[in-house]
Amino acid sequence: MNHVFSNGKYAIIGAGLMGRLLAVALAKRGAQVELFEKGGSDGNLAAARIAAAMLAPLAESAITEDNVVRMGVYSLPRWKQLINELAKPVYFQQNGTLILWHRQDASDAERFASHLGRNCDHNQTLAKPIHLDSQSLAEIEPSVAERFNQGLYLPNEGQLDNRQLLEALLVELTLMKVPCHWNQAADPDLLRTQKNGYDWVIDCRGLGAKASWGNAGRSKDLRGVRGEVIRLHAPEVKLRRPTRLIHPRYPIYIAPKEDDVYVVGATEIESEDVSPMSVRSALELLSAVYTVHSGFAEARILEMATQCRPTLKDNLPEIALDRKPNQAGLMMINGLYRHGFMISPAILDCALEVLDSGSSKTAIDLGLQMTASAEQELSTCA
Repeated sequence: MNHVFSNGKYAIIGAGLMGRLLAVALAKRGAQVELFEKGGSDGNLAAARIAAAMLAPLAESAITEDNVVRMGVYSLPRWKQLINELAKPVYFQQNGTLILWHRQDASDAERFASHLGRNCDHNQTLAKPIHLDSQSLAEIEPSVAERFNQGLYLPNEGQLDNRQLLEALLVELTLMKVPCHWNQAADPDLLRTQKNGYDWVIDCRGLGAKASWGNAGRSKDLRGVRGEVIRLHAPEVKLRRPTRLIHPRYPIYIAPKEDDVYVVGATEIESEDVSPMSVRSALELLSAVYTVHSGFAEARILEMATQCRPTLKDNLPEIALDRKPNQAGLMMINGLYRHGFMISPAILDCALEVLDSGSSKTAIDLGLQMTASAEQELSTCA
């Protein structure tokens, strides 16, 4: 048991993905932890509930920065460890990602493949994509062989079941008797006062921290990026791995979960609107998945859901620290954007290192941005 953590008292605000991961990790290390969440224990207010939870650093390398890709590569084996430590099973798969395209989108697919190849040359930890002809495609994913005669296979990539994970983390918190204050909003400034006795207050509220993030003097605005997903029950479809369809407007993803459930999504809209899904988005997503497999025609729509992902100006995650005399330290974790599940174990380990020793070598190695208030020495983040 770590001496620092066993003598520490921590308040965590926000019980989404990062809040639950940190609460469990700190409690396992012997810390006193309290969790505050303005919503219920079901996580209905969390962006993590409306996600496909794909762990795809190579696929994402086409649209994101190299440091996020490194965090994704780091996090894949960590997910195995973290899930294995949980009392309740969580669906985890590492069968790679399949990329498909229709004939009219072949030029876009060629550019995509070239981009991934260059990224692999730059980052040797990435497994090179494998070009599939009709025969190899039929072997790796027979259910799509009738409609496609070529594809791209990205080895080592994976996925997990986001809702099973949130529930399993809740079970873990219950087993460890962590006090969880559901339906109770909390103000980090009030929790930091000396009378509460916390060593650290950790703000994991995502967009809920928008006002606090601005008050902390951050140079980058926190905003929401709207995402829309559809959950389908499609027993006639037997995809073996997450599949992405190169699309003229945006890449469609289809993530197969247990019990013939598929999570379909793609949309990214610069808006903090969380109203129901638009007709256009629904038509585009459903039309696209039908072109991948005719079995989706008889699928049942289980849910159409929207949520906003917390995003900073540069679309990169950040850990911000603030230390003041006679107050608990404040750690703010935000900006995970569309990569929350892909990179959260890396963010978790960096946060734990800072709480333990005041610095994080992992953050330096992975390129995670860490900032400190003007009163604090930036060297503590190095």
